[in-house]
Amino acid sequence: MAIQVTAALAVALCLAALAPPAAGFYLPGVAPNDFEKKDSLPVKVNKLTSIKTQLPYSFYSLPFCKPDTIVDSAENLGEVLRGDRIENSPYTFEMREPQMCQIVCKISVGEKEAKLLKEKIEDEYRVNMILDNLPLVVPIQRVDQEDAYFYQHGFHVGAKGKYSGSKDEKYFIHNHLSFTVKYHRDEQRDASRIVAFEVKPYSVKHEYEGQWNDKKTRLTTCDPHAQHVITSSDSPQEVEVGKDIIFTYDVEFKESDIKWASRWDSYLLMTDDQIHWFSIVNSLMIVLFLSGMVAMIMLRTLYRDISKYNQLETQEEAQEETGWKLVHGDVFRPPSNSDWLCVYVGTGVQFFGMLLVTMVFAVLGFLSPSNRGGLMTAMLLLWVFMGLLAGYSSSRLYKLFKGSEWKSIALRTAFTFPGSAFAIFFFLNALIWGQKSSGAVPFTTMFALVLLWFGISVPLVFVGSFLGFKKPAIEDPVKTNKIPRQIPQQAWYMNPIFSILIGGILPFGAVFIELFFILTSIWLHQFYYIFGFLFLVFLILIVTCAEISIVLCYFQLCSEDYLWWWRSYLTSGSSALYLFLYATFYFFTKLEITKFVSAVLYFGYMLIASYAFFALTGTIGFYACFLFTRLIYSSVKIE
Repeated sequence: MAIQVTAALAVALCLAALAPPAAGFYLPGVAPNDFEKKDSLPVKVNKLTSIKTQLPYSFYSLPFCKPDTIVDSAENLGEVLRGDRIENSPYTFEMREPQMCQIVCKISVGEKEAKLLKEKIEDEYRVNMILDNLPLVVPIQRVDQEDAYFYQHGFHVGAKGKYSGSKDEKYFIHNHLSFTVKYHRDEQRDASRIVAFEVKPYSVKHEYEGQWNDKKTRLTTCDPHAQHVITSSDSPQEVEVGKDIIFTYDVEFKESDIKWASRWDSYLLMTDDQIHWFSIVNSLMIVLFLSGMVAMIMLRTLYRDISKYNQLETQEEAQEETGWKLVHGDVFRPPSNSDWLCVYVGTGVQFFGMLLVTMVFAVLGFLSPSNRGGLMTAMLLLWVFMGLLAGYSSSRLYKLFKGSEWKSIALRTAFTFPGSAFAIFFFLNALIWGQKSSGAVPFTTMFALVLLWFGISVPLVFVGSFLGFKKPAIEDPVKTNKIPRQIPQQAWYMNPIFSILIGGILPFGAVFIELFFILTSIWLHQFYYIFGFLFLVFLILIVTCAEISIVLCYFQLCSEDYLWWWRSYLTSGSSALYLFLYATFYFFTKLEITKFVSAVLYFGYMLIASYAFFALTGTIGFYACFLFTRLIYSSVKIE
């Protein structure tokens, strides 16, 4: 009954996440802005991004037009860690007031400026802007469908090309921006809400008559008085030392039927959405089928074993016993390095709690893409507060192993994973700082992270450990013999390394398709939003980790090998190895990263992710085997 209720709740959450928002429903913490005609619409600029380098830079690190004073927007912790640097810009619109060929400024290009622009054009950097919390996109028509578009986030700084009849490659800058602002109008109140922010960038070598008179200069290449509009880059603006670049823009306002609550829908459409849906459903069906088969085999085999053992009456029959009942006097013997097992189990519980709560909030719409940095901020804070569960679970297990130094376990639980992750992060941050990228975390943010760790997480781990150690120790269902039993020689397929590596395949198979889309969203700068399916995949991962660990643990005990503690953790935890190997495959097949620093960043962050995945899946497998062994040994009569 409880399983049915849980399954129904999971399906309901997934359907809620996949359903389109109802009219009048707004995501928590995000309220619409109403604009009257001629209201000011300030455009903000964000970081410059590139999928080739993965190193973000501030917009004003390039010689672009600047406002009189640059004002930084307040960023949350997640935005700072993502490298977002949101600032004001010289682009200002008026609601429902079209503008044509507005001059922003004229820039003189020196050697330093030309070098910077050419480097960023070579690395395919994109400019990101924001209007009313909507990111700027470039609509690109789909090849397979007419009147269907997908959206590229941000426009390229420029492009490389050749003049006709020339073999030399030149660099051209996009200096004319043709903006389109779509709005949904409320007829009763004559108020409008912005529902889309699009741009078409052009490279135009502007010319003008007479003297340069700032924004009052009359251009001959585009003239609002003569209705001369730019529609192509036939005469492009080359990046040359000693030449001037004139930046201009148009803005057009279009009324749209899209309601404000649905304005993110077009942004979130993927180019390969059908493949995405079918592949995920296919993966879930396969894993569910395998899980059903495994569960059925386990239940039938175990039922037969327990019935047979409980019917053994004579001494002769008891002496002929084989299989898992024989090792009942050793199965709960504490393993070697039991301290570290407690530490890693505590870390896994911390991750499990963090991910479960994050998923539920994401499915309910609290962590939508409109809330920039919200997902990362939520995960960090939840990780910190879940230190309480980490300390509690590690000390409960430690007391089962007859340990007495609970403070030592609490200390290791509080510092093992966060310490190694922070060391890698600090090294990577130093590399980013060396590249003068805006992605480098400032000292104040670094200090805030350390404060969260030492000021909240570590004390909570100690509180959890104290509470866990105070509780009575968990009692084993059978007594442990004083002298360890000799383990017979094992078959080749029961070799620990072989069975551990085999065990990680099924959990990885449950997530690898979803993993592709997660990696794409992180490294190719796309939005990830299908939290309903991700939650379903997370549930499937839990089931597969538990079942594969139980099956292999059962086979191990039947072979009279009672050293199951660490192997149960490593069996499902080995899926992290496959995750890292897949990330390596993804790097060489899908990404175009050429810089050494960018490659180090990629593998550094994927190493932290794989380490976290190891702790999570290992803990799920461990607890499944822990409950399984207690269940079967408490179900048979031990003389």
